[in-house]
Amino acid sequence: MFLLGYDVGSSSIKATVLQAETGLGISSAVSPTTDELDIIAVKPGWAEQDPEVWWHHMKAATAEMMAKTQIDRSQIEAIGISYQMHGLVVVDKDYRVLRPAIIWCDSRAVQIGEQAFNRLGSERCLAKFLNSPGNFTISKLKWVMENEPDVYSKIHKIMLPGDYIAMKMTGDIVTTPSGLSEAILWDFENQELAQLLLEHFGISADVIPEMVPTFSVQGELSSTAADELGLRPGIKVAYRAGDQPNNALSLNVLNPGELAATAGTSGVIYGVGSEPNYDAKSRVNTFVHVNHTPDNLRYGVLLCVNGTGILNRWLRNNFVGNGRRLSYAEMNVLAAQTPVGSEGLVILPFGNGAERILENRDVGGSVHGLRFNIHTRRHFLRAAQEGIVFALNYGIEIMREMGIKIDSVRAGYANMFLSPLFAETFATVTGAQVELYNTDGSQGAARGAGIGAAVYEEVAKAFVGLSSERVIEPNRALAAAYQEAYANWVHELEWNIN
Repeated sequence: MFLLGYDVGSSSIKATVLQAETGLGISSAVSPTTDELDIIAVKPGWAEQDPEVWWHHMKAATAEMMAKTQIDRSQIEAIGISYQMHGLVVVDKDYRVLRPAIIWCDSRAVQIGEQAFNRLGSERCLAKFLNSPGNFTISKLKWVMENEPDVYSKIHKIMLPGDYIAMKMTGDIVTTPSGLSEAILWDFENQELAQLLLEHFGISADVIPEMVPTFSVQGELSSTAADELGLRPGIKVAYRAGDQPNNALSLNVLNPGELAATAGTSGVIYGVGSEPNYDAKSRVNTFVHVNHTPDNLRYGVLLCVNGTGILNRWLRNNFVGNGRRLSYAEMNVLAAQTPVGSEGLVILPFGNGAERILENRDVGGSVHGLRFNIHTRRHFLRAAQEGIVFALNYGIEIMREMGIKIDSVRAGYANMFLSPLFAETFATVTGAQVELYNTDGSQGAARGAGIGAAVYEEVAKAFVGLSSERVIEPNRALAAAYQEAYANWVHELEWNIN
């Protein structure tokens, strides 16, 4: 028996077939195979993608994945979906997309969310929603109402990116409690749809999809979708979750005190707790975790830095090639040839929209301390990796203020964590042991599908085959040097934002 998982990101779409009995990936593929997906930026701070592009690359990834294996399609029991969080997809009554999706790193709705936060009262918002409406999905919808009334008048349903992909597969429009919470559409006090916020914005609850459990049979693959994907109709779609809760699931981070990290386009630390907890300034955010139930409360506290892998990609595409495009592995080698602190060169990696840890300021990326007779591309490469870690640690300090212990962190052996320098810097600066696992979001989605379709008798059995690949301990010999470099980075940040 096999399980199929999709990870629908803003950079690429990945598909993996997992053997349920062993938990081992049988075949996987990514689309596009070379460059990342384009992000449309019509204005500064905007970020959009065409949802049909996601579907196109899902078909391409599925075709390549299935071509690599001889498994019987009839043995694929269930499908799970991981997706980029906080996006907004709107469709009319015929399920046609009305405008490009406004994705997670788009900053246009910051002021709308802040106004709601102030008018409703910060204490009231935090008590009910654990977050400011900020720059999340509900505020993006209000932006459409105010700025594109013709589009808004045609909206039948709004969706998160994963809800849209599931709709394309099944023909059904539904969402989950975890999804509603990431949209700031979940009332934590009453464990229901956030009616107060809908009423404040003047948005009808009719546009919100029906809610289904995160782990459940949420529909079946239609004949039309099966033909497009090259799969059999009737496969159960049994799980969906935002990429960060799903990343935690992929690493078996489900219980209080456990933490997951990822460092892809954005960088995230995600900690699980059993009590609703929030930061008074909403610099980190609390959502419903994938295994949350009324009888088993589970909350995910999420720290996000938008400018992470996208900074590394920008350097690769625009800066360091000397006429030849370097691989990320070559960039990592060059970065490691420079001492801790990059000889005073500081990079603030905030060039991908408003940053929550900076109270939704959009300060842009910047370089400080540049010395023309000292610094080379090696320094820029190291300063970028250090700047990303320092930004994550800046947010981790907020999580610690909330009482979250960060002694050990699990992460997939992927993206920025493929860099030995990045992994060591992260462990040393945060003081946390880092466990790297050979897993990813598409594998996590496949395991989630197995839970939702009751392929596994109990949740623990879904993690068969999951094992740690590497463990990185803090480098005590370099701890003082890193702390000095971090202090210099914080000084430049605070000078820049104050």
